[in-house]
Amino acid sequence: MVLLCYNILFLSLFRKQTTLKRKIVFNKETEYALRGLVYIQTQNMLGKKPGIVEIAKEIDSPQFYMAKILQRLVRLGFIASTKGKGGGFYFDVEKPELPLKDLILATEGDRTFSGCGFGLKQCDENNRCPLHDQYAPIRNAINKLVSEDTVQSLAKNISK
Repeated sequence: MVLLCYNILFLSLFRKQTTLKRKIVFNKETEYALRGLVYIQTQNMLGKKPGIVEIAKEIDSPQFYMAKILQRLVRLGFIASTKGKGGGFYFDVEKPELPLKDLILATEGDRTFSGCGFGLKQCDENNRCPLHDQYAPIRNAINKLVSEDTVQSLAKNISK
């Protein structure tokens, strides 16, 4: 049930349905990081610190890849972890909520928010690509969505 809720939430926020196939807006690292952090936060709200095996299983990700992602997020200070019995991953309650945009910038850089929809390196108002006018509102909408939401707000929405 938990996995289903995460998948529904993730699909509603980060995937675009087409008649042919689904298009993923973010790369796999970002997808797993978002899903993993939301799962960690929902468990933290219940007073639990989930471990890597549990997180990977619940969000349906490869365990070793998820471990690498979470280690990087710990090094970046987004989450903390403790080893041993009773250990696991958790958000420091003293820190401010984690905006989705900060996480995406850390995993993908700023190409999602400033890149060309056609994939060109030199695309701007003076040097427009064939998709420039159509892609700009999409990029702006993604930027707005991830600037307003946090990992914690997504977790609270799941818990309702």
